[in-house]
Amino acid sequence: MADKEKFLGEFEQVVLLACLHLGKEAYGASLRQLLQQEIQRDVAIGALYSTLERLEKKGMVTSHFGEATAERGGKPKRFFEVTAKGQQSLKRAREAMDTLWQGISIRTYSR
Repeated sequence: MADKEKFLGEFEQVVLLACLHLGKEAYGASLRQLLQQEIQRDVAIGALYSTLERLEKKGMVTSHFGEATAERGGKPKRFFEVTAKGQQSLKRAREAMDTLWQGISIRTYSR
């Protein structure tokens, strides 16, 4: 399988989906907050940014800096946007999982 055809990891998928949910408001703190609220996943900001940087190197997200604000000590927010390649990778990952889930039922067993 060619490098560009490798599947996304679970956390990469979660981060891309969070970016899509937030749209133009996708930046570190907002992504972290969404993941905590929606899937109860407490993510270290360093892990989030290293994943976003990896996704950017793969061409799955782009980033740009917003305006510097006094409330952030003059530091601008870095916003992220999912590219067409990122969206296609998410679609491919979902299709693969949907295919594998066909015919599977998970039963709860008590011991």
